[in-house]
Amino acid sequence: MNIFNAGVIMKAESLKIAEGVYWVGALHWDTRSFHGFSIPGTTYNCYLVFGDEKVALIDNVYEGMSSQLNARIKDAFEKEGRDEVKIDVFIQNHSEMDHTLCLWETVEKFPEAEIYTNAKCSSFIKAQYHEFKNRELKTVKTGDTLDLGGKTLAFVQAPMLHWPDSMFTMYMEEGILFSNDAFGQHLCLSKRYVEDYDLSLVLNAAQKYYANLVVLGSVSLIRKFDELEDLGIIQKIKMIAPCHGQIWKNPEPIIKAYKEWASGVCKDKITLIYDTMHHSTQKMAHAIAEGIISEDVECVMYFMEEDGADDVVNDVLDSKGIAVGAPTMMNKPFPRIGTTMYWLDCLNFKTTTSFKKALVFSSKGWAGGAVKKLQSELENAGFDVIDSYETTFVPDEDVLEECFKRGKALAKSIKEE
Repeated sequence: MNIFNAGVIMKAESLKIAEGVYWVGALHWDTRSFHGFSIPGTTYNCYLVFGDEKVALIDNVYEGMSSQLNARIKDAFEKEGRDEVKIDVFIQNHSEMDHTLCLWETVEKFPEAEIYTNAKCSSFIKAQYHEFKNRELKTVKTGDTLDLGGKTLAFVQAPMLHWPDSMFTMYMEEGILFSNDAFGQHLCLSKRYVEDYDLSLVLNAAQKYYANLVVLGSVSLIRKFDELEDLGIIQKIKMIAPCHGQIWKNPEPIIKAYKEWASGVCKDKITLIYDTMHHSTQKMAHAIAEGIISEDVECVMYFMEEDGADDVVNDVLDSKGIAVGAPTMMNKPFPRIGTTMYWLDCLNFKTTTSFKKALVFSSKGWAGGAVKKLQSELENAGFDVIDSYETTFVPDEDVLEECFKRGKALAKSIKEE
């Protein structure tokens, strides 16, 4: 009996990405937020690998996406000329709910199937889904392999890329790295490969994804690249198939980008972040920007009345410096800047191999306090605050000239690196 013929299911096709390997994921056209940052939709990529003896499903989908998954699995079996849908092995590279909310629904259709993951992921799955408490999950570690019959899957633990339970699965014979969250992007496009679109579109999405989800694991990522080289895996990677966004038929651009982001390779660029109440801090920000520009350094400006912290960190990632300004309110920084400060601290840019320089500025009224607080928070978040400047009420020409000079000095300091 074909279990996926029972009931009403949607029609959706799989995509063959290699001999006996199919993308069977889900397109989430309508979502506009993930982990609190804005996205233009996303995908939950899953992959079927047909061996001569066993069939494996790598990763799963989010809530409400199982009808797409089921339809694509059925289509892949039909394309392989197999009448019966039978999955022998489930592989979970990561336990977060966007990859596991439909896992039990899928697994219970195949009670004899084996489930493979790492020890940390196993404990996370059982803590999130109590149905799995009495279900055996086979644990694997780096160096372990699984033979599907003519197709060998090798496992590599990848903690903090981007959770402690993350791992990679490598189809050795074809050099396909199923990387889960690493190397992904939040995009929902009608074609599956990076190469179907302008490379800059995908790399820009990958940069925002890295800045918001992976930057905390930058030091771990550098070590992981070394490990993959020592294991002889990175030299064999011909394709990277992540769990979100586009598949990399040519993995070189994203591997290069990840190495640069993890190593702190940045542009001659300063991200200027500010908020204002009565336009005084805004005037200071614009003057500082002019000083930065005068040194032929790129300046990206964010006004936090309207802009989102998730976009700010995308530019912070490849900036050598930042400038942060907010007026003083009740002896503290204007509260609207707080989301950005929490975001920077949460992502912890000090885990990269270099420290970004920072300038703090503010307009106060009868008392100060914003500069001291902003400086302390930026230093805790891993920034090197090399300058601060505060004025009282509305800046005059002398103050604006001083702001210009401070911006110019910050720009010169990053060019000297």
